[in-house]
Amino acid sequence: MFKHILIPTDGSDLSRKAILYGVQLAKESGAKVTGLTVAEPYRPAAMDAVFVPVDEGDYEEQSRVLSEKAMEQVRMAADAARVPCETIREIHDQPYRAIIDAAHALGCDLIVMASHGRRGISALLLGSETAKVLTHSTIPVLVYR
Repeated sequence: MFKHILIPTDGSDLSRKAILYGVQLAKESGAKVTGLTVAEPYRPAAMDAVFVPVDEGDYEEQSRVLSEKAMEQVRMAADAARVPCETIREIHDQPYRAIIDAAHALGCDLIVMASHGRRGISALLLGSETAKVLTHSTIPVLVYR
């Protein structure tokens, strides 16, 4: 059925449920999984004409910690199910593009992701990364609701 499943995650509760579903699907299919987090690149914050100082080092450290926590969820689920697993972290200003590019580069035949993540209601109103992946991906996408 499937040989390699990409599971993008942002560490949210719904992403955690999608991880469990994706890993179970991989186990039943005899597939391996790759967990992916996408961090946005550092950008100095500004509001109107006021510059809000955010230290680049602090931003990178916090971003790396959040990514590592999300990847640990994938590793733990895969270990518990005895599914081969790798994890990667990408930095990209368009997370949906990073997800699609990673799926192609890794030879994934399925992307399993949550219907929405940390952006919550605003993502539903403005269009979530999941909707963008669905729109632009040529690889099948399974959306966990």
